[in-house]
Amino acid sequence: MIRQPTDRIDPKRRNIISHKKKQFANATYKQQEYPTRLSFYDVPPTAEITLEQFEQWAIDRLRILAELEACSFRNKTPAETAAHIAPLLQKYLPLYSNTSSSLGAQDEKLKLERQKDHYSHFILRLAFSSTEDLRRRFARIESALFKLRFQTDDARERQAFIESLDFNWEIVPEDEKRELGSHLLNATPGLRRQELEEGGWFKVDWETVPELVESRRVFVKKGKAYVPAREQMSMVLAEFGARLEKGLELTSRALPRLDEDDRLTPILAHLSKNFATPDATLADADSALPGAPITAASVDGLAAHFPLCMRNLHTTLRANSHLKHFGRLQYTLFLKGLGLSLEDCLLFWRRSFRLITDDTFAKEYRYNVRHAYGDVGGDALRRGRGGYAPFSCQKILTEHPPGSGESHGCPYRHFGADNLAALLQTTGVTDRDVLRGVREDVDKKRFHIACNRVFEWAHRAELKRVKEDGSWAAAELDVIVHPNTYFKRSYLLRNGAGKGGGGADVEMEM
Repeated sequence: MIRQPTDRIDPKRRNIISHKKKQFANATYKQQEYPTRLSFYDVPPTAEITLEQFEQWAIDRLRILAELEACSFRNKTPAETAAHIAPLLQKYLPLYSNTSSSLGAQDEKLKLERQKDHYSHFILRLAFSSTEDLRRRFARIESALFKLRFQTDDARERQAFIESLDFNWEIVPEDEKRELGSHLLNATPGLRRQELEEGGWFKVDWETVPELVESRRVFVKKGKAYVPAREQMSMVLAEFGARLEKGLELTSRALPRLDEDDRLTPILAHLSKNFATPDATLADADSALPGAPITAASVDGLAAHFPLCMRNLHTTLRANSHLKHFGRLQYTLFLKGLGLSLEDCLLFWRRSFRLITDDTFAKEYRYNVRHAYGDVGGDALRRGRGGYAPFSCQKILTEHPPGSGESHGCPYRHFGADNLAALLQTTGVTDRDVLRGVREDVDKKRFHIACNRVFEWAHRAELKRVKEDGSWAAAELDVIVHPNTYFKRSYLLRNGAGKGGGGADVEMEM
């Protein structure tokens, strides 16, 4: 009897191999080349990066996209949007052209910038492919970012990028151009006959250039739009949007494969939540006011600078002499972020809870305040860092929704329309246009935009002043996504501090 080799597969049996083994059997990791600044993100990244890079790069890009969406909601002009976004791009997502370096595309700094841009796009593509609404929003804002970069790109490099894409655009022949000459001249504003005769023309489906058709800047015949070469940007943007939407659809089908990866799934879930309101971390320098100590006695006087969520908590506390657990926690951490010391915070709460005895306060409430400050309980690391951080808007919006008898949370999200309007009016917001705009923002679930709308109306005179005298940079007037940032900006604007209060000593009103 002849023994068969054990590694040989019986030809009569099916060779069944797990699809996962097939998928990663010959994994190839290669470094992506980035010859141009712009990208259509057609090829997914294949090299390895750390989990820290994975998360941080995505967060940096998300900051940019959130600001772009906020500019759109506020109806900023393209020029105003570009001026607002430029310093943020420089800080979080720089992307220089080849002409900025003598080495061109081979410069290591440029390679790292383009790698971060490439990877961060695909990471967010994973995070925002789960629902139709997220896909639509992501495609719209990514297209806006691409347009901004396309307009500011070096002309020669931009043309090289377009030529590298090999678009399937039909060139209008000379005889057809002559035949339609009068129609092309009449339908294209500002076109001169010399440009008609010497310039190039493309013929595309009219659906690919809706922007040009809507503004009546092209001639349309038999479903085809005749686009001059000078309007190339509209066609490039339409192609970018179409490819991105297709890519997002394909990504959504592949998402179930990530369910088993317990490293990436929590990060992606966190990023998708932050798309509703960008997350924010608050450093000591961002919260406390230099030279302005806050005490238990000064809180009432400062409440006029509080955002609506904290103002509602303060008003409820003063009316009822009590707040439930999550309301106390949200408000305690906010006051802590303002610079209120633990001793003063304990004094503030004791005076506020005037209907109970000292013994009851010490037994039921004192420990919770000390725990929030990191004075007791928890691990040693958190105690060393000063306990819990103040809640950001994103955390308030997405965690622990208020129940019956509770006052925490975000009024823009958790209040009914009539109750929200009534609360705003008690704080002095009576302008009908502002109230209507807030209602529209809330209906569209743009809660942080509604809050910023109220802030801008309440501080319209001060904002106009700092913009005119240039004392505050555009980056210091970006969208507010943290209650403590709201307070600091309001206080400094009302008290005339310049440059975002950077280094300026201000005296706290008592």
